[in-house]
Order: sequence, then C-alpha cells, then structure tokens
Amino acid sequence: RPLAAVRQKAYDMGMRTKVRRLWSDNEIKLLKELHPKATIQRIAETLGRNPCTVSKKARQIGIRKVKTPIRWSPQEVALLKKLYPTHTARDIAKRLGRSYGVVAFKAYKLKLAKANFWSKKEIDLLKQLYPTKASQEIAGKIGRTVGAVGIKAFKLGLKKKQGFKRKK
Repeated sequence: RPLAAVRQKAYDMGMRTKVRRLWSDNEIKLLKELHPKATIQRIAETLGRNPCTVSKKARQIGIRKVKTPIRWSPQEVALLKKLYPTHTARDIAKRLGRSYGVVAFKAYKLKLAKANFWSKKEIDLLKQLYPTKASQEIAGKIGRTVGAVGIKAFKLGLKKKQGFKRKK
C-alpha cells in the first residue's frame, strides 16, 4: 500500500507516530523565568522544544510578552503635529522609526486632522470630468483616492450623465 494510505489509516485509528512529551515542572518554571527577557526561539533551543510548542504552552499558562511602550518625546510630538496635516501616517512612521499603527493612534489621541481641502482647480476639474469619466480615472488626474473623488462628488451633488457605463 502507499505510504500515505498507511499513515491515513493509522491516523484514523488514533495512532500517533510521535509521543507527546509532557512539560515538567522545571520546564514550566524555566519558561516563566525566560519568557519576559528571551525570544521564543532562544527559549525553544534552551528547552529542546519546538518554538510553536513553547508559544502554545506560554499562552496556555497565561504568560505573554509585554512590550513596554516607548514614550513620545516632545520633539516627536511636535514633528507629528507639524507633518500630520500634509503627510501620510506611513511616511511619518518611517521618519520617526515607529509603526504606522502607533503613529495613527497617537494622531487620533491628539485629535489631529488631515488637511483635506480641495483647491478650486481640483473642484473645477472634478466638475468637468465627473459626468463622463470613471472615478478611478479622475482620481489619477487629480491625485486623490477613488473614495475621496466619490465623496467630494456626492457633497457637490454631481451626477453621471445619462447612459454612462462603468468600466469593469
């Protein structure tokens, strides 16, 4: 019989090829000691176990790595306030060496708003193109997202011309 068929039959019968190694009290104690300061990979090597097994056991016994948040310096906050209205959170995150989520959350906590004004030229172009062009095409010409084009068109009360077909 093929090897795969034999393995499947053994599995169906509840047979296992590897013996599950139970965790000793000493291993659990060592895991608790090492977990806060060592990587999962390092702990796994020390215990002679698989990193996935180590992570799973840590979750089971209720321990997890707690990352201490890095405080924002006054200079970082000032830079965020200065750049946020005109730059993306991703650009600011790269510049500050922080994650996108941390920057976006800090901006939210500081109640910062994006400068989302439309110039007269952009609005005129939108009014001219919207009735006959696809929003995606307009977004490319104006330099805005498709969603921003749609929202602005709605706010301005713009409508597509009769018979306009969307491209698929």
